Formats: sequence, structure tokens, C-alpha cells
Amino acid sequence: MDVRVIGAPMDLGADRRGVDMGPSAIRYAGLADSIRSLGHAVDDAGDLPVPRPEGRDPNAERPPNGNAKYLRETRWVCRRVESAVADALDEGAFPLVLGGDHSIAIGTINGVNKDRELGVLWIDAHGDFNTPETTPSGNIHGMPVAAILGRSVFGEMEWARTDVEERNVAMVGLRDIGAEERAAIADSDVTVYTMSDIDNRGMVPIVEDALDAALDGVDRLHVSFDMDVLDPGEAPGVGTPVHGGVTYREAHTAMELIAETDACVSMEVVEVNPILDSHNRTAELAVELVASGLGKQIL
Repeated sequence: MDVRVIGAPMDLGADRRGVDMGPSAIRYAGLADSIRSLGHAVDDAGDLPVPRPEGRDPNAERPPNGNAKYLRETRWVCRRVESAVADALDEGAFPLVLGGDHSIAIGTINGVNKDRELGVLWIDAHGDFNTPETTPSGNIHGMPVAAILGRSVFGEMEWARTDVEERNVAMVGLRDIGAEERAAIADSDVTVYTMSDIDNRGMVPIVEDALDAALDGVDRLHVSFDMDVLDPGEAPGVGTPVHGGVTYREAHTAMELIAETDACVSMEVVEVNPILDSHNRTAELAVELVASGLGKQIL
């Protein structure tokens, strides 16, 4: 398999700076060598251009209702991510997108979903189900699931919405969900497994059920992995850390189960923040998890 690495050093979707250095940190942690050790070829396409926030008005373009900071710039970046991902798939490569904040998933999933029925496995501490009307912060990295599903004003944004079915979106590891997000998720057909579910049932049955839901009626899977799903003790260098997360072994188990499906056609790893990290520990863990998702096994 040819793996095409696409850097998306986006930090306009969040308040905290630093995740724009995530792609470089992950590469520095030995990403290419790790992938090659599995017998895959690696084509690093470099980083896509991302506007800097300095000197830009976060409200230069506003949604019809509510608040979404740097909406114009986010659209610009996501369209480029979409194009790069679609090109990789058209050329027979596996797109591996390195974030950057989680807003880039809007572009990634649009790129994967072109004329392809798709399931999405969303591994994250957060719901990312806010809309411009419900967001408490205006940060778009808290909105990408709502965006790709075309909820609320995102239904009017051709660059954001996809035709991914809500029933084909499964979320694992949630533990920080706003009140309005909670109501919206409950009113949707998205399948959600929280950390409480993992505590009660264990990671293996949860991920197996999530994969069944995401792949119901489709045979292609996109994996969106936010490093903040891990406990900060395991992954301190993330954009929005939340205590009580997934363990090192649970994360690897999830990725190994994904690899066993042979359905994964694309992946993104987001929210690595080297400024908050210790000796690039989180980026190194990201590399290990990517390797597990691409088929690395103990035996």
C-alpha cells in the first residue's frame, strides 16, 4: 500500500495555539520509518498552506446565524484538504492527514466521500457536535461532526456538508459534551460510546459495535483520531486535554481492531500540541497508533 502523508497545520479552529506544529512533531517522531517498516511505501506531500491568524479578523465572514470564528479561512483550508485527499485516493494511495486542529476533518471527509459510500469512526474526548448557534466559544474544531452531517446552518454550506448518513457515524471515547451537544446527539442517528461505556464493557466490544454501526451498509471507513481521547497522563501534548481518558493499551487495541476490518481507506490524526508536550511523547504515541491502524501487530 502507498501511504500519502498530508500535513494540515491548522490552528484557526481553536483558541489555544500550538497544534499547527503537530504535523512536524509527528514526522519528527519517526512516522515515515514506522510506516515503511510495515512494508508500505510513503509519499510525504508536505504541508498544505494555512493562513496565519495574525492580522486577520475572525469574524470577517459570519454564518447566517450564530458564531464561527475564521469561517472564511477554515473553508479555504478545508477545500484544499479535500482536494489533496481526493487526489490521493484517485491515485490509489491511502491518505493520512496530520493535524492541526479537528476542523480539518471537514475537508478530509469531503475528500474521501466523493462518489464513495462511507462510514466514519470518530475517536475523541469531545462531541464536536456544536453548530454556530450552540457553540459557547465559536471555535470550529468543536463543530466538524455537525458540519459533515449538514446540521443547522451547515446544511447551507456546500463545502462543509457531506452525504455521509448519520447512522454511519460512530463516536468512541466521549467524556466532555456540552448540554446542547448532548441534546443534538440524542436527537440524531449517530452511535455514541462514552468513556463510561468503555469502563463498563471494555474497549474490544465497544469498538467492534462502533465498527459495525459505521460500516452498516457501506464498505469504506474513515478514521478520525483526536489524540485528546487519551488520558493526559498518556498524551499530555494535546489541544484540549480532559482527564479520565483512554489508556495506552486501549488506544492500541482500538487501532488494531480497525486494521483487522480491511475497510479503512483514510485516516487523520489531530490535535497534537508540541508546546504542551513532554519530549515529543504525544507525537511518538501518535506514530505508534498510526502503525497499529495500518496493521502492526505484536505477533
